Amino acid sequence: MDFRLSDEQELLRSGLTRFLATRYGLEGSRAAAKTGAGWQPDVWRAFADELGILGAALPERVGGSGGGPVEIMVIAEALGQALVIEPYVDTAVVAAGLLLRAGADRADALLHGIAGGNAIIAIAAAEEQSGDRWGDVQTTARRDGSDWVLSGSKIMVVAGPIATHLLITARSPNGISLFTVDIADAREGLTMHGYRTVDDRRAADLVLSELRLPADALLGDEGGAWPSLARARDDGAAAVCAEAVGAMRRVLADTVDYCKQRRQFGQPIGNFQVLQHRMVDMHMEVEQSVAAVYLATLNLDADDTVRSRAVSAAKATIGRAARFVGQNAVQLHGGMGMTEELAIGHYFKRLTTVQYEYGSTDHHVTRYADSMRD
Repeated sequence: MDFRLSDEQELLRSGLTRFLATRYGLEGSRAAAKTGAGWQPDVWRAFADELGILGAALPERVGGSGGGPVEIMVIAEALGQALVIEPYVDTAVVAAGLLLRAGADRADALLHGIAGGNAIIAIAAAEEQSGDRWGDVQTTARRDGSDWVLSGSKIMVVAGPIATHLLITARSPNGISLFTVDIADAREGLTMHGYRTVDDRRAADLVLSELRLPADALLGDEGGAWPSLARARDDGAAAVCAEAVGAMRRVLADTVDYCKQRRQFGQPIGNFQVLQHRMVDMHMEVEQSVAAVYLATLNLDADDTVRSRAVSAAKATIGRAARFVGQNAVQLHGGMGMTEELAIGHYFKRLTTVQYEYGSTDHHVTRYADSMRD
């Protein structure tokens, strides 16, 4: 199988990498995360206007470039290597996929907004009782005349505080349905508690108290949202796996450089064979992760069983590798590896949270095992 990128994909990667190297510094992004809105709107605008990455995987009819899973993988890896906190995966991958499959004028309008950098869409699917099991929905949706009325709560809505719109799952009479909410219009019935996560992103918990929505807020068929949600969850998992690969590449490179510079007993600690073996083990984990991400990415358009098995294999592999690479990088840096001054501590936090996004490592190990018994 040929794993080489096309010329266009190579240009996408090199252009994005150059942009991030010159205009996305770690110090500036962390400062933005801890003050004000918690992100950099000018960077998001540049993603849309200068780079076009927000619409890279969207059809041309909604302002996109017509790319697909490989383009998403390339972009996510570059963003992970630069530790970008803006919600690319949540908005341009997961939400965009849900909107594409839903169709209708309202969905297309939001897709145009994503490609143009005007819409940030957060997914409200997790609940306190069910954790990250998107299929276990307690939030309810009922008809009241031509309107829909939603009641319940959601937790850990990543990018919620900075979002322009929400996509909310709720249990309607015929099953799980998906609704879009314009936050600017939801003045009554929606309470949002925002906070900063351990990896410097913004998230929120929601309370829906008889939130009234118009009829066209329903995306797709009533009660028929689960197949699309399952695909979107796998799309998100594959993308954060690619992001983790980018982060691990940076962590490994920084660790090797540090071991060449740090001296002990009159020589660089990188000369000690036991530490060389440790770094080789880290390298092997990264390379296995790369292979797993390719497998998941190339099977996203396969049938449900093949797709879910490939994604779970990647997520389980990444979960193990992220823990191993992150912990060993911190150990080889010593106590300073967890300080705010060094990049390694920030990457370690991100690699830790990646293990739980779009299904925990344990969840995907179990799902893979179950698929092998079918």
